[in-house]
Amino acid sequence: MDLQTRKIQFIQEVLRLKNEKIIEKLEKILHQEKKKGMEEEFSQMTMEEFNALIDQAEDDSLNNRLFNAGEILKDIDTWK
Repeated sequence: MDLQTRKIQFIQEVLRLKNEKIIEKLEKILHQEKKKGMEEEFSQMTMEEFNALIDQAEDDSLNNRLFNAGEILKDIDTWK
């Protein structure tokens, strides 16, 4: 069974739940696991990778490869 099918079946099971305590426990587990995943993702970066990202950001700034948040929001408004 592929991951997409498993997720759909899981969601269907959750939708059938009537016990709020079980839902609270599932929510808690989901939040804990997402937090762990984020921590692992950030902790896997080496100092060299971190410094390379900073160097790239500084180079982007010096070479005007940045976007103004206001301009981006105006562009998004045109998508509607």
